[in-house]
Amino acid sequence: MSLSTLSHPAAAAAAAGSGKSLSPAVPAGHSVRLPKTRPHVPAAVSAATAAVHADSAEDRVSALSQVSGVLGSQWGDEGKGKLVDVLAPRFDIVARCQGGANAGHTIYNAEGKKFALHLVPSGILHEGTLCVVGNGAVIHVPGFFGEIDGLESNGVRCDGRILVSDRAHLLFDLHQVVDGLREAELENSFIGTTKRGIGPCYSSKVTRNGLRVCDLRHMDTFGDKLDVLFKDAASRFQGFEYSKSMLKEEVERYKRFAERLEPFIADTVHVLNESIQQKKKILVEGGQATMLDIDFGTYPFVTSSSPSAGGICTGLGIAPRVVGDLIGVVKAYTSRVGSGPFPTELFGEEGDRLRKAGMEFGTTTGRPRRCGWLDVVALKYCCQINGFSSLNLTKLDVLSGMSEIKVGVSYNQADGQKLQSFPGDLDTLEQVQVNYEVLPGWQSDISSIRSYNELPQAARRYVERIEELVGVPVHYIGVGPGRDALIYK
Repeated sequence: MSLSTLSHPAAAAAAAGSGKSLSPAVPAGHSVRLPKTRPHVPAAVSAATAAVHADSAEDRVSALSQVSGVLGSQWGDEGKGKLVDVLAPRFDIVARCQGGANAGHTIYNAEGKKFALHLVPSGILHEGTLCVVGNGAVIHVPGFFGEIDGLESNGVRCDGRILVSDRAHLLFDLHQVVDGLREAELENSFIGTTKRGIGPCYSSKVTRNGLRVCDLRHMDTFGDKLDVLFKDAASRFQGFEYSKSMLKEEVERYKRFAERLEPFIADTVHVLNESIQQKKKILVEGGQATMLDIDFGTYPFVTSSSPSAGGICTGLGIAPRVVGDLIGVVKAYTSRVGSGPFPTELFGEEGDRLRKAGMEFGTTTGRPRRCGWLDVVALKYCCQINGFSSLNLTKLDVLSGMSEIKVGVSYNQADGQKLQSFPGDLDTLEQVQVNYEVLPGWQSDISSIRSYNELPQAARRYVERIEELVGVPVHYIGVGPGRDALIYK
C-alpha cells in the first residue's frame, strides 16, 4: 500500500456524506425521540456499510496502511489498548508517541489473563512485535522497570523487545512530589491529575532544564543537571524538602538504573524512519485522548502532551506524509476522570448504573470515572482534528438492558442560540444546554455476539446513527473486555 494512502474508500465515501446536518431541530436542552422504524441512511454511508460487510476481519486489518494509529476520541479510557493488542500481530512495531505512566491500558492475553500497562506499548503480548517508547513520552524509570518486572514474572519476555528513545525526558520522583504540591496549591480549582508527575516533567522540558534519557550516559554531569531541578522545585514550593544528601542518593540510584536501561536505549527516530524505508508496518498507540490535548482539549483540565494526530509526528520524529489510517476509539457512552466540564454527564442513579455496568474505575488511579451519554458534538470535533478513517466503538454491551439511550447531538448557549462548533471557552462550555436524540434500547445480552448482523436491530441502529452523525464509519465494535469480544463491521 502506498505511504500516501490516507483513508479507505469506504471512509472517504462516508466522509463525503457528512456535509449536511442530520440532527433534527429541537428546543434548547430538550430531547427528541426517534421513531422505531429504521431511519433513512444516506447513500454514501449505505455504500460504505455494504462494502464493509463484504470484508472479512482478516481483510479489514490487513488493509490498514503501513503507518497507522489508534487514538482516543473522548477524555481517555476508551479502550485503546485492546484494539492495539488485537491489531499488533499485523504490525512489526507498536510505538507510544506521548504521555507517560498516567496512561492506563488494560488488555487480556489468549488465556484471559489481565494486564494493566502504563508506559509499555500494548503490543508487548505479541512475541514478534517490537515496542517503541518515542521521544515525545516521559519516562519514570523505576515505574518502567516495575512494569517490565511484572510482565516478565507473568511469562512475557521484554529483553530485546522494547526500545526507549534517547531523546525522551526523564520523570523523577521529585516531579511527582511537585505534582501533588501544585494540586494542593490550586485548592478548589485543582486540575485532577493522576499525580504521576507528568505535568511537572513536561514543564521541565519546556523550561529547558529537564534531563533526557541520553543524560544517563553521562553520569559525570548528571548530578549537576539534577541539582538544578531540585533547586528549582525547592525555590518554587515551600513544602518541598531538598538537601545535598537527597541529591547524592538520587544520583547513586540512577547510576544503577542507567546500567540496566542501557540495552533499551536507542535513537528511535532513526529506527522508525529506517523501518519505514524497509516497508515495515508501524502501529502508533496514543495515550489519553483528544479532549485532553494540551491545545484542543478542555484547557486547563487537560494533559500536558498532544494525544491528537499531530503528536504522532512530533512524538516519534516521522513525517506527516507517511501517516495513513487513524482509528478513533470512542465508548458507546462518555466518561472522564478528574475535573473539567462534561456536558452530557449523568448524576445519581443513571450515572451510577453506567459506572457499575462499565466498571468505570481508573486503571492507573482506581478513581471512579464520571459517566454520561455519548457526546456527538465532542466526537465530531475530535474527528475533524484527527481526520479519522474509521472508529472503534467500545463497550456497546454496557448499554444493554436500557429501555432508551440518549445521544447528545448539539449544544445551545444559555440564550438559546445553537453553537456551530465545540467551544474553546470553558465558561461557554459549562453553560451549554445539550439537545438529545432518544433511541430505543435493547434488552438482550450482546457480549457473546461476534457478527454485526446478529446484533439486535436497536443496537445496529445506534451504531449506524453514530456513523450518520459524525460521517465516519465504525469498523470495530467492542462487546466485552476480552481480546475476542470484537465485531468487525
